[in-house]
Amino acid sequence: MPTSANHTVSNDTTTDSARPPSLLSTAAITIMATMIMTGISMVFGGFGSQDAMQTSRGISLPILVHVVTALAALLLGPIVLLRRKGDRWHRRLGRVWVLLMVVTALASAFIRSPGAGLFGTGFSALHLFTVWTLISAPLGIWLASQKRIAAHQGMMTGLYIGLVLAGSFTLIPGRLLGTLVFG
Repeated sequence: MPTSANHTVSNDTTTDSARPPSLLSTAAITIMATMIMTGISMVFGGFGSQDAMQTSRGISLPILVHVVTALAALLLGPIVLLRRKGDRWHRRLGRVWVLLMVVTALASAFIRSPGAGLFGTGFSALHLFTVWTLISAPLGIWLASQKRIAAHQGMMTGLYIGLVLAGSFTLIPGRLLGTLVFG
């Protein structure tokens, strides 16, 4: 079958669709999402405020989403961290765990008490974990895609430790979860 001189057939098997996002684009998206969620939370007054707590009897939708996804991530984390690395199930469970962590972090942006917290912003020191998670989760995935496995493992282990620490701080008596658990 004749082909024209201008038509070339490429046997190149690489595609642009297989390229992972760059670290810069991942960081930019994370920062923008954090700023948007913070802005929305500030405009609507936060769902951790006293008014929100009284009308919802202490459990608002963001708090419910935050608690459910955090508990699921807390339970799934050791399975992902302790099982064989790099196989299909590790990657699948890891993606689910990262999604749970990101949803947990995004939900926490809506849990605040206006006028309280750091400098009256309504955000507590625990919200630093939100920013850390929204930066570290995509960075950890990027590190794995770049075959920087030791750095990936360190990042994901650090995220899990942060989850445990943040969860521990929420159980302090006088905080919402501490009061719900311990009375």
